[in-house]
Amino acid sequence: MPSLPLHGLKVLDLSRVLAGPLCAMMLGDLGADVIKVERPGAGDETRGWGPPFDETGAAAYYLAVNRNKLSIAADLRHDHDLIVQLVHEADVVVENFLPGALQRVGLDTQKLMASNGKLVWCTISGFGASSARPGYDFVVQAESGWMSITGEPGGEPSKAGVALADVIAGKDAAIAVLAMLAGVARGVSLERHIVISLIDSARAALVNAAQGVLVSGKDAKRWGNAHANLVPYELFHARDRAIVIAVGSDAQWLACTTALDLPALAADPQLRDNRGRVAHRERVASAIAQAVSVRTAAECARVLDAVGVPNGLVKTVGESLAEAGTSSAKAGVAPSAGGTVRLPPPGLDQHGTAIRARGWGAFVG
Repeated sequence: MPSLPLHGLKVLDLSRVLAGPLCAMMLGDLGADVIKVERPGAGDETRGWGPPFDETGAAAYYLAVNRNKLSIAADLRHDHDLIVQLVHEADVVVENFLPGALQRVGLDTQKLMASNGKLVWCTISGFGASSARPGYDFVVQAESGWMSITGEPGGEPSKAGVALADVIAGKDAAIAVLAMLAGVARGVSLERHIVISLIDSARAALVNAAQGVLVSGKDAKRWGNAHANLVPYELFHARDRAIVIAVGSDAQWLACTTALDLPALAADPQLRDNRGRVAHRERVASAIAQAVSVRTAAECARVLDAVGVPNGLVKTVGESLAEAGTSSAKAGVAPSAGGTVRLPPPGLDQHGTAIRARGWGAFVG
């Protein structure tokens, strides 16, 4: 088996909950040696975030973002020398402490980086390096503008079904760490302390919604399962279940009308380009809804697939996982950026004795 791209890279994971642990897990998936430092007794907060729990009592939430790591329970103040030694030998540190918290236990980021000239330090915060506000995903989804554009028109603002602000920030952090490591390896003079905030990641993820506001001067609004800029691009109810149809070009529009036997729409000059279809959104959506409602979702998918119109059945999480062949509760969903699952998520302090005795050598002994 060929070596993974980050084989031998040492990552000290001082973070907890979701964004930081996800970042460290992604690096571990790609081959890095990751040591997770947790609070004695309680460990990472997500160890208690359930149900569901597996047969060993591990919370599914914790299992989702902590594979490919070794765990040690250590008090940052009382185990100061051990932590400093691990930092001195590390290539990357990932942490999400509030400002000043590490300094209060004698761990000065700048001094530690000065003593290890190759070290990349990644701080993940909720609202920036100087903010003492806790970074909870729900709060960030509210303040970033996400909730104002999610949900049904005229209904309540809604959050995404998963903690996407945390997930995106964790992925941003992994990208930033890899970029910094590449720069250091090439001898580029860099400030090796990275700061990723959930609020910045969430705002950047607004992409076209944000740009639309900047260009138009008008605030964005909720469209439910429809699209602000494309028609038809929404959810429809077939005879047995829901299906989404996503027309992204004029050619796909004509193919869609052919597949669903809607010649009047195909012939209407007002609907030949997307601008016209947006202007006549309700008429287009109503005609497609009627055509879809008399067919099963599988029939709709078959005829749309045959002419290259993007579509998809609205599946449950269980259906999606079964389709991907995901079955291991310990391994979780396969790495999305490459890599492999080498170690299951560790129990609290499972490797504490080995790490205290051998440090980073615990990975080879």
